[in-house]
Amino acid sequence: MWNLVLEGIVRWLRETRPERLETLYRAADETRRASVGDAVHLRALAEISNCCVRRCAYCGLQAGNRNLTRYRMTPAEILACAKEATALGYGTIVMQAGEDPGLSRELIGDLVFAIKAATPLAVTLSLGERSEEDLAAWREAGADRYLLRFETSDPKLFQAIHPGKKGESRASDRVAILRVLRRLGYEVGSGIMVGLPGQSYESVARDILLFGALDLDMIGIGPYIPHPETPLGTGLVPPLGEGEQVPATELMVYKAVALTRLVRPDANIPSTTALATINQTNGRELGLARGANVIMPNLTPMEYRQHYQIYPGKACLTEDAATCNGCIRARIASIGRSVGCGPGGRRSALVEATS
Repeated sequence: MWNLVLEGIVRWLRETRPERLETLYRAADETRRASVGDAVHLRALAEISNCCVRRCAYCGLQAGNRNLTRYRMTPAEILACAKEATALGYGTIVMQAGEDPGLSRELIGDLVFAIKAATPLAVTLSLGERSEEDLAAWREAGADRYLLRFETSDPKLFQAIHPGKKGESRASDRVAILRVLRRLGYEVGSGIMVGLPGQSYESVARDILLFGALDLDMIGIGPYIPHPETPLGTGLVPPLGEGEQVPATELMVYKAVALTRLVRPDANIPSTTALATINQTNGRELGLARGANVIMPNLTPMEYRQHYQIYPGKACLTEDAATCNGCIRARIASIGRSVGCGPGGRRSALVEATS
C-alpha cells in the first residue's frame, strides 16, 4: 500500500485529503509503537556556543551575522547543565554549537570525559563538520552519538545554501562524514529542513530515501523558518533548485515525519523545537502522534539562550529548565504516552520502553 519508492513518497508528500493523511499518520503511529514503544525520550539540549565559521545561507549563527551577540560557555557551565539534566531525570545531554574552532579537540574531549565520569548520561555532540581526528578523539573520550544534518540531498541546492569556508579546497560532503561517524562507532543522527527555498517534492522524497540508505539512528525534521540576518532571509541568494517548491508548513513536516517513520521504523525521531515554534499550542503533541518519539528540552542558561538564534521566535525561549521539564512531561501524559528511562539509544529503546 505504501509504495515507499520515490514516486510513492512524492505522491504522499503531495497528498492533501484529510482522510488519506489520517491513514498515513495512523500507520506511522502504529509503526512507532511496534518498533520503539510508547516511551518519549527526553534529550537535554545545551547550546554551548553560537560562534561559527560557516556562512550557511539559512542559519542565524552564520559568520556574516554582525547583529548577534556571540558567546561560548565555559566547561564548568556545561558540566553544570549535565548535572542539572541528571537531576531532572533526563538520560542524554546534547551539546550543540556552531562550527566553532574555539571548541577544540582537547576541550571537548576533556568535557565529554568529565560528564561521563560525573553522570550516567549519554553524550550527544552536534558541533558541525569536524575532522576525523576530532571525531575519533571524542568517541574515545566517551561520546555516544553525533548529530549532523545533511539538510538536503540535492547537491546543487546544498552548495547554494552551504558555501565552503574561506580557504577550503573542496566542497563539504556531509554524507561522507556521516559514514565516518558510523565507522567510528557513534550512533548517527541527521535530518533536513522542509520548505527550503528551491526544495522540490522529489528532493524531499530523496532525502527520506537517504535516511533509509544511511540506516540512521536519529532523524530530525523541522520546517524552514527564515532568519532576517541570513542571505536566504534577506533574498540575497539567486533562485535555487528545480521543480515545484515545497511549502515550509506544519502539514509538510507531519507528512515527512510520518513517511520517515515508515522508512526507518526503529529510528529515534524528535518532535522538533522548530515544529513547536510554528505551532506552539500543540505542535509537539501532533509530531509525537505522527511518528516521533523524542523531545529535546532546552537547558541552555537563560543569559545565553536568547543569542542562539538559528531561526527567530524559538519556542520556550523564556522558560527555565524546571518549568520546561514540567510542561513537557504534562504534554506527554496528555496524549497517553510515558517518559522514557535511561539514555534511550536506538538499539535499546524497545527494551527500555517495555521494562
